[in-house]
Amino acid sequence: IKMLWFQGNGIQLAKYSFGLLSRNLSAAKTALPVLTLFTKDPCPLCDEAKEVLKPYKNRFTLQEVDITLPENSAWYERYKFDIPVFHLNGQFLMMHQVNISKLEKQLQKLEQQSVGG
Repeated sequence: IKMLWFQGNGIQLAKYSFGLLSRNLSAAKTALPVLTLFTKDPCPLCDEAKEVLKPYKNRFTLQEVDITLPENSAWYERYKFDIPVFHLNGQFLMMHQVNISKLEKQLQKLEQQSVGG
């Protein structure tokens, strides 16, 4: 009887561990890369860039940084003549306009890394 009890417990433990593992795997899949758009208002080129990005929106989280805000003055000094500027996961990616092939290449690279673990 004790042996059966331990066996049953082991199966429960295995199910619990597997549940945690599968939850962690699905969490990793849903952690999308962050595409940061450095912008200001108004910015017609930024609006245009966001339109170009729409078909890709399910592959990243878009974060907008208004460079005219006081807390973003360092970004203002750096990018005031270059917006829109994009960073992907904190790394500079492109400026002035969306380069779809560059974006696609970097997104694929990140997606392969997250799948490959």
